[in-house]
Amino acid sequence: MMTKLWGGRFADEADERFARFNASFRFDRRLFEVDIRASLAYAEALREAGVLSRDEAMAIERGLQTILDRGRREPAYLEQGVQRGIEDVHSFVEAELVNLIGDAGRKLHTGRSRNDQVATDLRLYLRESIDEIQELIKALQRALLDLAEAHQDVAMPGYTHLQRAQPVLWPHYLLAYFEMFARDRARLREIRARVNVLPLGSGALAGTNYPIDRQRLAERLGFETISGNSLDAVSDRDFVIEFIGAAALIMVHLSRLAEDFIIFSTSEFGFIELSDRVATGSSLMPQKKNPDALELVRGKAGRVFGHHLAMLTVMKGLPLSYNKDLQEDKESLFDTRDTLVDCLSVMTVVLKNTRVRSERLIEAAARGDLNATELADYLVGKGMPFRQAHELVGRLVRYGLERGKRLEEFSLEEYRQFSPLFESDVYEALSLDAALARKAVPGGTAPARVAEALAAARQRL
Repeated sequence: MMTKLWGGRFADEADERFARFNASFRFDRRLFEVDIRASLAYAEALREAGVLSRDEAMAIERGLQTILDRGRREPAYLEQGVQRGIEDVHSFVEAELVNLIGDAGRKLHTGRSRNDQVATDLRLYLRESIDEIQELIKALQRALLDLAEAHQDVAMPGYTHLQRAQPVLWPHYLLAYFEMFARDRARLREIRARVNVLPLGSGALAGTNYPIDRQRLAERLGFETISGNSLDAVSDRDFVIEFIGAAALIMVHLSRLAEDFIIFSTSEFGFIELSDRVATGSSLMPQKKNPDALELVRGKAGRVFGHHLAMLTVMKGLPLSYNKDLQEDKESLFDTRDTLVDCLSVMTVVLKNTRVRSERLIEAAARGDLNATELADYLVGKGMPFRQAHELVGRLVRYGLERGKRLEEFSLEEYRQFSPLFESDVYEALSLDAALARKAVPGGTAPARVAEALAAARQRL
């Protein structure tokens, strides 16, 4: 049985250590199914080009299907290839095919290089991964909406610099993350279009000598178009870098959400409580309930960032066209995909296992002079320039801090010590409900606007 796709020019066997170093089958075997799909389509293209007879093409098709079925049925089947020291998934499939059908199997690689073969496999794999990830992001967005709608009228503090700033609605807060993930889905759609380009038919670097109908081959494999330059086609990994970059941004958003929920679940905040299903305990301190699921999501962001930098570094000095450095693309891509899938799935589970402590949120929104801006705007409404109003309210806040009083606890006489513009309607202006209702611009936190945004978000999904 053949075990490698090259060797006629070589008199000596490869050093065992180099052979292990060179081999990629231990990780690129996950391309097994897409490699066979691409080979099935290529065999048909060779038949149409007159390279294969009908019988040869049918034998190849039956052989490839047998290999595929066995790989799906027997997990140990591919492991045998690792144990035999097979170089890569392409060598494994071809060796098995020749073993099954003989010389006809040796014709499958006519006009094809592993360079355009692996580029095709990667694009098929990534296209399917993007589709899977899109659905996982949608599931996460649905979980955000479910948690938002369950507490639609609950107010909470909005923060800048991690300091209480102005009150917002809880669903308004969660919709901010909905928008982040909507941008992530849009980015993935754009990247998918650039992934969905067929390199097969480019050969090693110069194209193929055989009259392969590349457009028809692209249609068989579901590609929207074919590559325009063979040198670029076999050496391009922009699509891998773009995907990992988009994944890094998704991980940024997941990490930010995880950070918020870690903080909100502390006893100091007490805004939410995580279910026992998504938390752990301490080996020493019996009282502890740790947000490990969220901390792992936050931590795993770093490994995706690392993969992005690694791929940029691999590509930055490569001369045209193919170089073996490109073998480094797979582990970075595969681990990015796996990490992202896991983190999206786990974050969705966390959202479904989060209890919102509405009373704590509302209490926090009503304290800390979060209505100070409302007071300044009240004075603006009475004719005072905003900068003057801002200065005056700042002095009122300091006055209250010195006396342990909130703005709404001042008497009207105390207010009038600072300005005769204050009247009895100041207390209505300072109420939490009024502060929320005034933010009625599109995208604001007014209850009516938030209700519209929730409905629109459902519709977008």
